[in-house]
Amino acid sequence: MIDVQCYKRLGQFCLDVEFQACGVLGLLGPSGSGKSKTLQCIAGIERPDRGRIAVGNRVFFDGETGVNLAVQERRVGYLFQHYALFPNMTAAENIACGVRRHVGRSERRPIVAAMMERLGLTGLEHHKPSQLSGGQQQRVALARILVNEPDILLLDEPFSALDDALKEQVMAELTGVLRQFDKDVVVVTHSYEEAYRLCHTIAVLHDGRIDIIGERDAVFAQPQSKTAASLMGCRNIAPARKTGRRTVFVPSWNCEFTAACDVKDELCAVGIRERSFSPAVPVNSHAVSITEETKLPFGTLVAFRCDGQRPDAPPLVWLAEGGRADTLGVRPEDILLLYR
Repeated sequence: MIDVQCYKRLGQFCLDVEFQACGVLGLLGPSGSGKSKTLQCIAGIERPDRGRIAVGNRVFFDGETGVNLAVQERRVGYLFQHYALFPNMTAAENIACGVRRHVGRSERRPIVAAMMERLGLTGLEHHKPSQLSGGQQQRVALARILVNEPDILLLDEPFSALDDALKEQVMAELTGVLRQFDKDVVVVTHSYEEAYRLCHTIAVLHDGRIDIIGERDAVFAQPQSKTAASLMGCRNIAPARKTGRRTVFVPSWNCEFTAACDVKDELCAVGIRERSFSPAVPVNSHAVSITEETKLPFGTLVAFRCDGQRPDAPPLVWLAEGGRADTLGVRPEDILLLYR
């Protein structure tokens, strides 16, 4: 388990995060939210002003007792965004750099060979980074980390340097690698799709703080906050008020909705994902008028307004599989109740 309590001020920005997690944790947030800085504090690259960081029974940092392990003492595997491979070294030589210093040169060769076989790199021993694909470069960087048998893996935007086609391939490969790694992993990303596919637990960061943390499916089903809902791809978010035990009213849309669970008094907004609207759903159904249609490869993005919607309110968005509609409904379980 990783246990992080970390406070650090950087000019006007304040990082103040606290979380515990096992398995693969995703730190999801926009640029400048403190995701990478959190990784740097765990790795020992940055020193928190106060707090405590521990992995398992090993304390990396404790502001009260003065513990602050050096980077090399923490046994952390840190995968940087652009992999940081040595361009003048071969794949095997790059991986050998990760083997602990006390291991002799003759002993390193079988260790490197075994790791290259494990990550599907056999046959690329003599290739330099410029001769490798993006996915192969990432696997070499991971191999260099894993030969040192780290206690935790930290992955900082692992797909940021890849195009969409290659990203799909590399994501599948990385998922396989993480399954073999039976220790804790922290993945930094701004993509909710990457977070969902790679991580068991997701923490949403906003302005240096944890906005919500929980099991992946639970967080996606009910993100609880406007920030989290927006980061998870919800494009229809508006202020709302509670009108009954399970009913809410959205003034700007002039719509009332029934939710699948009880509504708390603290409700401030609701969200509806663009895929959640359907002309075939009879509940939470409202008359609509379509204002714009944009063809996409696998559907149509439809902008529409609800009957009686305020003129200054932006149109809602529906991802349609085909056809037009005069009414659109939403299942109660697809109404996102947002409390901050």
